[in-house]
Amino acid sequence: MKYLKYFALLLLFGNVLTGCFDDNDDVQQVSNTLDINDFIYKGMNTFYLYKSEVADLANNRFANDQEFTQFLQGFTTPEEIFGGLKTKREVTIDARQIPVDAFSFLVDDYVALEQAFDGITRNNGMEFGLVGYENDPNNVFGYVRYILPGTDAEAKGLKRGDIFNTVNGTQITRSNFRELLAPDTYSIGLATLDGDNITPLGTSISLTKVQYTENPVFIAKTIDVGGSPVGYLMYNAFTADFDTQLNAAFGQFIADGVTDLVLDLRYNGGGSVVSAIDLSSMITGQFNGDIFTTEEWNTDRQDQFGSINRFDNQVRTEEAINSLNLTRVYILTTRSSASASELVINGLDPYINVIQVGSTTRGKFQASITLYDSDNFGRRDADPGHTYAVQPLVLKSINSVGVTDYFAGFTPEIEITENFSNVGGNSNLGILGDENEPLLKAALDNILGTRSSKSYHNIQLESIGNSNMFDLNYERMYQDIDFSKAE
Repeated sequence: MKYLKYFALLLLFGNVLTGCFDDNDDVQQVSNTLDINDFIYKGMNTFYLYKSEVADLANNRFANDQEFTQFLQGFTTPEEIFGGLKTKREVTIDARQIPVDAFSFLVDDYVALEQAFDGITRNNGMEFGLVGYENDPNNVFGYVRYILPGTDAEAKGLKRGDIFNTVNGTQITRSNFRELLAPDTYSIGLATLDGDNITPLGTSISLTKVQYTENPVFIAKTIDVGGSPVGYLMYNAFTADFDTQLNAAFGQFIADGVTDLVLDLRYNGGGSVVSAIDLSSMITGQFNGDIFTTEEWNTDRQDQFGSINRFDNQVRTEEAINSLNLTRVYILTTRSSASASELVINGLDPYINVIQVGSTTRGKFQASITLYDSDNFGRRDADPGHTYAVQPLVLKSINSVGVTDYFAGFTPEIEITENFSNVGGNSNLGILGDENEPLLKAALDNILGTRSSKSYHNIQLESIGNSNMFDLNYERMYQDIDFSKAE
């Protein structure tokens, strides 16, 4: 059933869900702000991972229903109360202050959120990254990472490595990039990048977004490396609906007799925990049933949901997993590699040799679930008067040897950054899947033992954002629930 997929918590544990609150609200056709605030509060009170850090979420916070109602009336919008119920704690990493919770979010259109989980977005096909100018603290340029097939960007001839620095004739900056790139239609101004010099080409291309379903299995191929077959998989999101296609790619790797795998997660911001476990089981296979990760929920929910995730041998459709039984894997990463991508690295690391190539990952180890405005937070019987939903962080993942809280991300063994220069129309980014593409080549060099990591490009420009930042599930990791536990 659809609502199960989005983790609607159809749980039969009555008063446990609402703690000390009695929900005596009259049924209404149209919910007002107070009703929505009530739903948000009770969802956070029940499931929020960092509940113990928010005094207002304590189970004994209110003496009676009247005091609770007065509290809810103190917030004029759902967004205001949601923001007020998140932890404000920060951690210091390399002299930077990083919020403990940068990923819980509230949506006012859960239908769009559900579509995002299915890989359905409004998209013009230009997957891009945004980077700060090296010599200017304010200006930003974009570079094309890859082009989605059958899209407007493909039709307009854009390609990986193209540089743009204006949108609708306006210079992209740190303060305006979201506003400029959010509309369904806009025009980009192409440019060249030579070192730290941006030169406009005087050419603009108009792009239009339409609803699009992206297959995250972007490239799957076998490369002959010194006489040995090496699998290369570029996987751009952990999208549950495409687990069968992912498994099929590994079936082909098995048929090709691959002896090594290069897993390209450089632009993969995350997604389904189950898909991450399945992918890790495809890479290995010899650890079926062993602990992949454990989950830590808040103290109220730990006994019900604090499960152990194990390597498995079936995907969601109960199709047998195609496993390579490898003892090492090469994983390509950048700052855009987050959540479920990092879960794969952390979960595999105690078992096999994980050789990370590229740059440091995002640093995201928490997962969320979707809460709807119903008696049990499930999708079924959700209040028809609004489409608000809460996506709170509810658990943190811990690998089999206790590693978690990796706010700083994972640092690569072989450091190499992408080179955005494209002088004379020749991009230094290379062609994805081509054995001479710099990050892939660095992995293949290591397989062959032919080159030192010190010789690679390591100039790190500041990442400002990317095309996926407009998706509701951007850099999120979400978990399935075992409903048999909720009896």
